[in-house]
Amino acid sequence: MLDRLESINENFKELTDKLSNPKVIGNQSEFQRLAKRRAELEPIIEAYHRYAELLKRLDGARQMLEGETDPEIVEMAELEVSETEPEIEKLEKELKLLLVPKDADDSKNTIFEIRAGTGGEEAALFAAVLYRMYSRYAERQGWKCELMSMSETGIGGIKEVIFSVEGAGAFGRLKFESGVHRVQRVPQTEASGRVHTSAATVAVLPEAEDVDVTIDETELRIDVFRSSGPGGQSVNTTDSAVRVTHLPTGITVSCQDEKSQHKNKAKALRVLKARLFDNARMQADAVRADNRRSQVGSGDRSERIRTYNFPQQRLTDHRINLTLYRLTEIIEGDIDDVISALVEADNLRKLAEDGNHI
Repeated sequence: MLDRLESINENFKELTDKLSNPKVIGNQSEFQRLAKRRAELEPIIEAYHRYAELLKRLDGARQMLEGETDPEIVEMAELEVSETEPEIEKLEKELKLLLVPKDADDSKNTIFEIRAGTGGEEAALFAAVLYRMYSRYAERQGWKCELMSMSETGIGGIKEVIFSVEGAGAFGRLKFESGVHRVQRVPQTEASGRVHTSAATVAVLPEAEDVDVTIDETELRIDVFRSSGPGGQSVNTTDSAVRVTHLPTGITVSCQDEKSQHKNKAKALRVLKARLFDNARMQADAVRADNRRSQVGSGDRSERIRTYNFPQQRLTDHRINLTLYRLTEIIEGDIDDVISALVEADNLRKLAEDGNHI
């Protein structure tokens, strides 16, 4: 591990030197690429420097004990050893996790798709709760949310919503949210107070960059139509809504939230690229199907991943057997503990698989 850390440290120094080079500073894309890589390595380097300092302290304390007869000095050195060894052990674990190979797409922005599932209007209301939860979480993280498309029910529910989340490491933090989210609660319309179960499906896609996906315009069918709101109410009087169909795959994306046909088409193409990119990723992952079964989240949209039980104020994530009893705070966007637990579980799994290489 030390050899690998030293190699990363040398790489970090080289990147720092390059970023002060006038030629690199003048090349915006190259500067951003190197700065991004340096930022990714910085947490490892900081931990490595703390680790090296602790090893130096421990070595000094042990040397002090060799042949020392003064009781006070011996006591002081033994205390230093007893305090430093646990710190080193803890930092070694931290470093191993930091050295776990990252998903190449973790730093990308994200396209979120939430759809009401079984449960009728109650499922649509729950989809709206999820949309608000993720929007507020993104706000807490300092990320930017942009609505791409929304189909509402008219009484506060959402049949389908598509939105983007832009920010450093957004996909890496949110990718485990894909799957079926189940809710258990008493609907406001339920006179007898019986708990109903309904569900919503969440898909989290890394937003594709131009280099990731190339779309041939001849493979697209573009349809325009008039935007409409809940209950068929006309939103505007022009054909500004856009439906894009990718003919080879049959994937269809509709966007109507903007008044401009051009803007709706641009948003629809962003979602289409994300879906095509995600399909390619899933096909590549299928090659490693045996490994995928052990993953924290397979990305399977039909996998039931979480239950939100309102009467008990309980959230349960079934993949890592995590249960929390503070549902009110969670649905207001305080989900960092849940997401961190999922990320840590996935890192530990990768660490177990990759342990021989660290």
